[in-house]
This record gives sequence, structure tokens and C-alpha cells, in this order.
Amino acid sequence: MNHHLHPKGSGHTSERGTIISYIIGFALSLILTFVTYYLVDKQSVSGQTLMVTILGFGVLQMLVQIFFFLHLGRGPKPLYNVVFFGATVGIIMVVVGGSIIIVNNLHYNSLAPDQVKKVVDDEAIYQINGHETGACHGQYANHHVSIKYGIITPLHTQAKKCDTLTFLNEDTVSREITFGTHPEHKAYAGDSYVPVRKGLSKTITLSEAGSFKFHDHQQAEVAGDFTVVP
Repeated sequence: MNHHLHPKGSGHTSERGTIISYIIGFALSLILTFVTYYLVDKQSVSGQTLMVTILGFGVLQMLVQIFFFLHLGRGPKPLYNVVFFGATVGIIMVVVGGSIIIVNNLHYNSLAPDQVKKVVDDEAIYQINGHETGACHGQYANHHVSIKYGIITPLHTQAKKCDTLTFLNEDTVSREITFGTHPEHKAYAGDSYVPVRKGLSKTITLSEAGSFKFHDHQQAEVAGDFTVVP
């Protein structure tokens, strides 16, 4: 009786790619790299759109490297390898994405100089080791700004340094008072924004002299300004 010998590993998909697959992978990698470089060099897009675009091309580049050079899915247990790889990528994306959101939130709401200024004003620490901090202490005049039907009253407020300014929200929606002009927001006396819930009020201390604009972050046309003199 004749026995046919089969080469070791026959019946299994080859774990190595062909020359054509390597060439295709190399070509795709070059194309993705040059496209990304072109977008950055020519500034076809900018800002957050550019960042998202670059991340997208980066993911495509990673997939090309994995399937054309690392040959994911061609091993003896391709399904398990793909599942484990997908789970690993998912966990990494959650950790990295969550970290970006947290850091961005801290950067927006807790800038170091503004945070120090806010603590000093809130605690009325007007002197440290014999040196004045610029914080206010004592009783000063209070000014009111009302918001009703999306209208600021008064549109302009004139005050003196260390007076207080109260935002009174008489609307049926909450307001998020942001300083500066939209979309270029600035901080005032350590406050990046002043949330005022519907039917309630919020008071700030006018510890910085100058002219300042404010608006509702959700409705930029609801805006006014105030001037603080020394």
C-alpha cells in the first residue's frame, strides 16, 4: 500500500505574504505618509480638523502595517489573534482618549495663573509676607446685570475696582457667562466662565481694572461689557 507524504504545515494558510503583498503594503504606506505631509505642509486644513485627519491617516497606516507586514489573521488561530488585537486597541483608545479629554478639560478650566488668582480673590488674601496680592478686602458697591428674554440690562456697567458684579438670570434657560468675544475666550480674575442657572444669580469681584466684554457661551449674541476703574 502506497502512502503519500504531505509537507509539514500543508492545509494551513501561509503566515507569510507574497512579494506582491509587500509591494502593495509599501506603496500604501508611502501614499498615506505623503498625503499627511501634504496636508500639513500646504495647510489645506487646520486646527482640530487637521488633528483628526492626521489621526485618521495614522490609523490607516497602522492597519496597512498590520495586515501587509505583520500578517495578522494568517496564523494558525487567526480569529483569536484578531479578537485579542481588537480588544487591546480598544483599551488603548479608551485610555488615551479619556486622558486627552481630562487634560483638555483641566487646561481649559484650571490654568495655573488664573487658578492662583481665583484662590487669592476667593479667600481675600490681600497680603502675603507684607506684599499686597491685589485681592480685594472690605465692603464695596454692588452692580447688577440682569438677563431676561436673551437681553442684557444694562449693556454696559461702570464700576470701581473691588466692586462686585452680580449676574441675575431671569430667563428659563441656564447661562454660561464667558469673558471676551466669541470664540476667543479669556479669563477674568481667575474665572474662565461663570455658570448662572435659571432663576438664580452669581456674583464676582471686580479685582482687575480695565474694559472687559462678556457673553453667553451657548448664545453669543447675548453679550455686554463692563469697565473697572482703579
